[in-house]
Amino acid sequence: MTMDTDDKILEKSKEWEEKVLKPWISKRPERKNNFLTPSGILVKRLYTPLDQKGDYLSKLGFPGEYPYTRGIYPNMYRGRLWTIRQYAGYGSAEDTNYRFRKLLEAGQTGLSMAFDLPTQLGLDPDHKLAFTEVGVVGVSLFHWKEMDLVMSDIPIQKVTTSMTINATAIELLSMYIATAESRGISTSELDGTVQNDILKEYIARKNYIYPPEFGIRYAVDLIEYSSKNIPNWHPISISGYHIREAGADAILEVAFTLADGIEYVRKTIERGISVDDFAPKLSFFFAAYTNIFEEIAKFRAARRMWAKIMKEMFNAKKPESMMLRFHTQTGGAELTAQQPEINIIRTTLQALAAILGGTQSLHVNSYDEALGLPTEKAAKIAIRVQQVIAHESGATDTIDPIAGSYYVEWLTDEIEEHAWKILYDIERMGGMMKAIEVGYPQAQIAESSYRIQKRLEQNDLVRVGVNMYYEPDWIGTTEVFKVNPLVRDRILQRLAKYKKERDNSKVEGSLSRLRNAADKENVNIFPYILDAIKSGATVGEVSSVLRELWGEYKEPSLF
Repeated sequence: MTMDTDDKILEKSKEWEEKVLKPWISKRPERKNNFLTPSGILVKRLYTPLDQKGDYLSKLGFPGEYPYTRGIYPNMYRGRLWTIRQYAGYGSAEDTNYRFRKLLEAGQTGLSMAFDLPTQLGLDPDHKLAFTEVGVVGVSLFHWKEMDLVMSDIPIQKVTTSMTINATAIELLSMYIATAESRGISTSELDGTVQNDILKEYIARKNYIYPPEFGIRYAVDLIEYSSKNIPNWHPISISGYHIREAGADAILEVAFTLADGIEYVRKTIERGISVDDFAPKLSFFFAAYTNIFEEIAKFRAARRMWAKIMKEMFNAKKPESMMLRFHTQTGGAELTAQQPEINIIRTTLQALAAILGGTQSLHVNSYDEALGLPTEKAAKIAIRVQQVIAHESGATDTIDPIAGSYYVEWLTDEIEEHAWKILYDIERMGGMMKAIEVGYPQAQIAESSYRIQKRLEQNDLVRVGVNMYYEPDWIGTTEVFKVNPLVRDRILQRLAKYKKERDNSKVEGSLSRLRNAADKENVNIFPYILDAIKSGATVGEVSSVLRELWGEYKEPSLF
């Protein structure tokens, strides 16, 4: 755009404000003085070409090319739709297998496995601390044959499976490998993801076991082993979702997620592995909230920033190493127990934002999840939301359809600029590990959460049915799903049977070898955990060995 054109737009803008806008507003005042995004970015009344920064080629470019602002693939959804991946899991292995098969029948194209708290924290179902949580918020998996049951009648070499597992990620991936090999399937045929992002556990989710030094070693061991032995597997999903759900705004979500990514890349390179040998298999996980434009801008900013980080900070050469591939889940914290059917509208908007933002995989929350685990009906509706957007909305007909919006491009720049400042602060602290130790991200999330809650209480942010249009006598028809408590008995009986029938000397030998390996700094423990799992050891037994050696992390009091 020429200077003459800029001057003409500026002149016309001032004329419009004086002759058109002011007389109109004097008779019809605006709803409020300031319009802010949920992240607190001040939104102007109108955006024009004058709000654009930089030239087209350097800021946007073309899909499938650096800096990937417009998408990581050349034709995006005109070629292949995103993976429809509903997060599911509850009760016993049989219960979850039934739900998986129903979701696949409804058109789901990838599996996403939820685990109960004992499995996530390395406790077997018969542990005294596990009793009330067995199978409650996810499936109980403690032995590789339980994984085999979960995947019964499902061709695991033909589906992609994502596992939301962190502190016990190697154990669960080892179970998946053991299941595949028992069916004559090679690890080279497996495709999927383990979350394996322990840094965000210390920051936000809190389902860690070991102190950070050992937690990061465990995570990088998995990345290293996978890059060499499981070629199609994504060994980590660097997760901003939980950071957002803990109370972070969109800017903090981008900054902290990318800072975690930098830490994992740095630690893996320190192992002597070339960045281009593992970076193409790194994946990310973001939330999608209801403010469509801020979310779209967030995704575009994150993609552009990661490309620059990999190219300039880590000297990556392969284009695939610079591509930010991400899964998205709609915002659980934005679901309301009040008037729950309205959540279908929220999740539809959130899903649309993720798709317009260029996601590779998507989970849409079920409308009843503020009340409990999703019912089969609610989960099927969540799949239908994705299918309607895919086939009826027109959002997939062209690549990056929102690009060129003066507002979205300006907002993308704003989010990027704010996120870079936070990243630079973290780097000055010595990286995300050091920042976690001094409580920086935890404090920032707490402050953000307080700020957002205050805006809700002051009605500056609106939740329909909660702080506006609330109806105390709203009568819903929402069925609430509950896990059968008798399932626990079945699980405990099967665990006792496994332990009785296995070769205990073989198990003890494998655990002893694991103990020796974990006690040495430069030994990758993945092969030893895999051997223990194949030998019949349980998740709790493997974790107990590592707990004895590494200890358990106790978070310091920060407030």
